[in-house]
Amino acid sequence: MKTLLDRLERAGRFAENTALVVLVATMIGVSVFQIINRQLLGSSFSMSWADELVKLIVLWLAMVGSIAACRDNKHIRIDLVTHILSGAIVSWIKIIVDIFAAAVCAMIGWQAYRLVREEASWGDTVLTDIPLWLVHAIVPIAFALISYQFLVRVVKLLHRLFKPEQAEAAL
Repeated sequence: MKTLLDRLERAGRFAENTALVVLVATMIGVSVFQIINRQLLGSSFSMSWADELVKLIVLWLAMVGSIAACRDNKHIRIDLVTHILSGAIVSWIKIIVDIFAAAVCAMIGWQAYRLVREEASWGDTVLTDIPLWLVHAIVPIAFALISYQFLVRVVKLLHRLFKPEQAEAAL
């Protein structure tokens, strides 16, 4: 079971990192081509969609980047108390905070899902013919994955608290 979870985690990490690289490369490529087109080519290529594409890529970068930041525990965290205290109390504080963060992300994800579902009924499109709801679907997906990652972290912290010898052997 552990090897399956390890494989899933590696696959998720690979997918996130690949998505980040592709999104950043696409955003840079489109932006640089826009500059060259405007400054050197006298706007000879019609790229009315380029600004909108870059905005959508920024949304996707923010969401995928948030997933990756949470995965690596590099997200913004206010943790003054954990620097003052030590031992098991710090683990319990982290567990409580991560449960709260998971709940908040799950609620945001649910509300974003409801909005995306409503957008689907509107029939709006972006980049000429892509449904708007499809582009915005990254928001509820990202918050669901972030919530999941917080819950995984809670399980790992609880495992370390109650079975520290097994947790250290697994590392």
